[in-house]
Amino acid sequence: MHFTKSDIGYLDHVRRLNIMNSISGIKSVNMIGTKSADGISNLAVFSSVVHLGSSPALMGFILRPKHEVVRDTYENLRATGVFTINHVHRGIIKQSHYTSAKFDSDISEFDQCNLTEEYMDAFNAPFVLESRIKIGLTFKEEIEIKSNQTTLIIGEVEHLMIPNEAVAVNGYVDLEMTESIGVSGLNRYYALKRTLDLPFARSHQLPKWE
Repeated sequence: MHFTKSDIGYLDHVRRLNIMNSISGIKSVNMIGTKSADGISNLAVFSSVVHLGSSPALMGFILRPKHEVVRDTYENLRATGVFTINHVHRGIIKQSHYTSAKFDSDISEFDQCNLTEEYMDAFNAPFVLESRIKIGLTFKEEIEIKSNQTTLIIGEVEHLMIPNEAVAVNGYVDLEMTESIGVSGLNRYYALKRTLDLPFARSHQLPKWE
């Protein structure tokens, strides 16, 4: 199948959405937790979380155009300055998926989707108790993407919780052990399985190609 720019533009809306959301491959899937200025917790599933740097430790995610609908995640993190990123694992896929439903701002997705709020110290954003890898971040900046009015939200890591047994001596995190899940498109979920470990690539140490 070969789609030109014109072909893509003429595709049925749902078909175009599904194709374009799938072609980037399997992505991480996380729930982002926030709390409103009025104390209402919010939880939403995202497949756009990215690593932006290690020193300082920065992560980001893409927020769809804010003018389309109310964006509780955005309003909350701007009001409080903090948010959490929580890995989805095999045991909580359904609960995570349904946080994408459009609930009123005064209704907590934690309550509606059978998930539990967890708090650490004075950090004013909810973690997901059932998640196995949890990250607490402070909001640093937002970058508007003019091409489609989306926004890159950037946060700095303040708290990082990972099971001891999932962290190797060299720091690699075993996502297969934690049963973290990947997603393609909007609703097709994949289990993660480690395939191969390779050394850091150096031009003078290329393998013999078979």
